[in-house]
Amino acid sequence: MMPSRATIDAAPRAREYMASDVRTNRITTPRRTKAWYSQLWLYVLLGMILGIALGKFYPNAAVRMQPFGDGFIKLIRMLIAPIIFCTVVHGIARMANLARVGRVALKAIVYFEILTTIALILALVAVNVWHPGRGMNVDLSHVDTSAVKTYVAHPENASVTQFLMNIIPGTFVGAFTDGNVLQILLISVLCAFALTQIGPRAKPVVDFIESATQMLFKIVGIVMWTAPIGAFGAIAFTVGKFGTGSLLSLGKLLGGFYVLCLIFIFAVLGPVAAWCGFSLIKLIRYIREELLIVLATTSSETVLPQLMKRLEDLGCEETIVGLVIPTGYSFNLDGTCLYLATAAIFLAQATNTHLGLWQQLGLLAVLLLSSKGAAGVAGAAFVVLAATIASTGTIPVASVALILGIHRLMSEGLTPTNVVGNAVATIVVAKWENALDERQLHAALDQGPSTAAASASIPA
Repeated sequence: MMPSRATIDAAPRAREYMASDVRTNRITTPRRTKAWYSQLWLYVLLGMILGIALGKFYPNAAVRMQPFGDGFIKLIRMLIAPIIFCTVVHGIARMANLARVGRVALKAIVYFEILTTIALILALVAVNVWHPGRGMNVDLSHVDTSAVKTYVAHPENASVTQFLMNIIPGTFVGAFTDGNVLQILLISVLCAFALTQIGPRAKPVVDFIESATQMLFKIVGIVMWTAPIGAFGAIAFTVGKFGTGSLLSLGKLLGGFYVLCLIFIFAVLGPVAAWCGFSLIKLIRYIREELLIVLATTSSETVLPQLMKRLEDLGCEETIVGLVIPTGYSFNLDGTCLYLATAAIFLAQATNTHLGLWQQLGLLAVLLLSSKGAAGVAGAAFVVLAATIASTGTIPVASVALILGIHRLMSEGLTPTNVVGNAVATIVVAKWENALDERQLHAALDQGPSTAAASASIPA
């Protein structure tokens, strides 16, 4: 029986709008373009503008908006543990190749260490060139350090043993209640290995986990509708509490740090993206909603589930995304590395503490370890900074009080850098592992975020 004319005409259109990923058996459905007024990023941006205006003209009222931002962060944080668990377990169990899992993890760690080392070196060079703390001649006896006593009283000593022991949770359930990403990842990998060894009998469990994953991402889509309110509350609190005074007193450090983050993104990550055959500018446009949210909340945790779904929609295999993103949130914090190195040398300059070349190299070695403990939680980088300075024994620990007022403002630069860095890392590792659908990648980057998949666009 000959096919009809309509069938022949429809075949090219079907091939054009539907692509099958052979590795994951996924079908990419046509992307529906939402009207401009129904895009989530627009409402997030509007919320940020209103928050800035409220913080500028009514600072007292703006500070009281903090619960909106904190509430949104808590809503997302409650979903992180189950999403990481379901994604990693389902991806590894379905792949059933444990040797490949180890290979992917090794490649990711190698990439992370190279990029974070470059970030630390770049920051050390930059801060020694522009000298933001020179001439301040700070006398700590005249500085109120009471606000940082909780950070400097008993700083944690960075050690390899302590770091590795912290990866092991006290109890199986404790990893989920504490929200430690590496602990959740450890349990997820162990469960996935166990299911793989069980074989066909584990299929009902794997199918259940797959359904649970889909449910959790639907919940993320619902929760993301509150992102504009969370962005409004978080940015209003930041501007209202820390406002223009902090900007004026330490503007050289703050402005220089923002420039440094941009240099790293476009001068380091840009060539990496070009080497892998995709445009960094298009990737930034693709994840613009996530970048706006972390810019407002100063916590990269708020977009972890959404970012994982975005990267799967770009053509990265589920297993790669499930391993690289959670691991990257502890090992690939490029923006945090820039912050730690910049802030440490700035405090040395401001307090007239001389650091020779070997001392700075020693500081870099300590930062390579201590930066791995700065997870995506808002404010964690400041705690790690205090612990790092205490462990070196050269820079006065109490000097961290100098940047307490602008830490949150500096986080406006470091958190988006972390997110962009982990997005690039996932694509790089996926291509390295031949687990990237490049046709789907370029189609998605050209068209922007898929409103039918992970995007939490406001319904029209």
